[in-house]
Amino acid sequence: MATAISANKAELIAIADAVAKEKLIDRMIVIEAMEDAIQRAARARYGAENDIRAKLDPQSGDLRLWRVVEVVEAVDDYFKQVSVVDAQKLQKGASVGDFIVDPLPPIEFGRIAAQAAKQVIFQKVRDAERECQFEEFKDRVGEIITGVVKRVEFGHVVVDLGRAEGVIRRDQQIPREVVRVNDRVRSLILSVRRENRGPQIFLSRAHPDFMKKLFAQEVPEIYDGIIEIKAAARDPGSRAKIGVISHDSSIDPVGACVGMKGSRVQAVVQELQGEKIDIIPWSPDTATFVVNALQPANVSRVVLDEEEDRIEVVVPDDQLSLAIGRRGQNVRLASQLTAKAIDILTEADASEKRQREFIERSEMFQNELDVDETLAQLLVAEGFGNLEEVAYVEVDEIASIEGLDEEIAAELQSRAQEALDRREEAAREERRALGVEDALADIPHLTEAMLVTLGKAGIKTLDDLADLATDELVQRKRAEPRRRGEDAPRRESRSEDKGGILAEYGLSEDQGNEIIMAARAHWFADENEAGEDAHADSEQ
Repeated sequence: MATAISANKAELIAIADAVAKEKLIDRMIVIEAMEDAIQRAARARYGAENDIRAKLDPQSGDLRLWRVVEVVEAVDDYFKQVSVVDAQKLQKGASVGDFIVDPLPPIEFGRIAAQAAKQVIFQKVRDAERECQFEEFKDRVGEIITGVVKRVEFGHVVVDLGRAEGVIRRDQQIPREVVRVNDRVRSLILSVRRENRGPQIFLSRAHPDFMKKLFAQEVPEIYDGIIEIKAAARDPGSRAKIGVISHDSSIDPVGACVGMKGSRVQAVVQELQGEKIDIIPWSPDTATFVVNALQPANVSRVVLDEEEDRIEVVVPDDQLSLAIGRRGQNVRLASQLTAKAIDILTEADASEKRQREFIERSEMFQNELDVDETLAQLLVAEGFGNLEEVAYVEVDEIASIEGLDEEIAAELQSRAQEALDRREEAAREERRALGVEDALADIPHLTEAMLVTLGKAGIKTLDDLADLATDELVQRKRAEPRRRGEDAPRRESRSEDKGGILAEYGLSEDQGNEIIMAARAHWFADENEAGEDAHADSEQ
């Protein structure tokens, strides 16, 4: 590049073409880099205070150098200004305010100037090359790419992708997989980021989408969209599950993915270093899909808990270890596949749990409704689980229970409502003892029990509540799958740091937004009042 500055016109253009071809960038970028280098060298020669421009003809190689000056009546800056009289020598008819060109003679570049110009051109070309790399790979996120292992640094694998380098970080590698320099590897383009040192391309061999893309390469029906992979979960290098569905009733999605004598799935397994893959028929029915996802274990029944976003699965005693899997692998993958927290119970566990809940609810009705044990147990047996259900259902629904009439039903509802009022009053006193402002009680959707929870979390004023984001307030907890032997208090402590402050109350995101906006309403009112006061002052 040092010779490029002092070369003749033909050589300049030839060098620009060669660099552009080698770096796969637009030749005009190289021409502009040369112009910038010449401008900097000229400013070093004539003075950095001058506004010097250079123009290199991309066809002929002719170089023009000039200084831009402003026409003024009285010159203050002799480097960037010229008087009206002197301006006429450069351009006839020039008037005050015009910017005119003062041609400069070509300059000879010394060793230092040539070296500086070389660095400028190298930097410009390098920046253009990096931008070109980013533009090439930014839209390829989610694709599988093949590269050659260039080096391994601190457990991270650097892959040569041809025009750029990618990195497979340690957590995105398949455990126990050994890669060596010059090995060819396939990986998923996980993300592409623009950084100062050039585009950073992060690759993955452990992501579930890598397995999905491999199946798309091996199974033509997936590539054509006839079969769709609806969900995938992986324990990289060990086991994986995918849920598939066919949009053509004549094609079996599981069979198509397995292939003749398992040829298709084996090709994917080999690429994933022997990872065992369970191919499961996907179903829009959550219960059915959960049963399929827990294969090879047999499931007796499934109970969905929509409020807690959990699924309780009951299995025979001899199927418990198979359903859970080694180190909880099977239930963990099934939970990831279905995006639901799964509780695995044996028949004995389920029976014990039902008995415990039956006793707890019966005792609650006895204490809160002041009824005998028989009536309390009758309510629980008919499906009533809390006071709200007794207080707010139709009277006929309670009266239709054998042995009860409308008079007893009305009395039960009255007692349930009184019990709820007592709870509300107790919660109100606790809320006030915590120092939670009464103004929060006027916010829609918030009950006294919710305000107590907010107070315990340190949210005691409208400003405290207004400062929260919606997900901090109502985002649902995402508890881990539970296995036999884990009691409820342990689960709560493990999940207490997940979800919003009011996650346990089942508020929707829309309700959360309403609460936050209602808490922020006084901010806007204060702004309006301040604006009106300022307007009144200006009128006075």
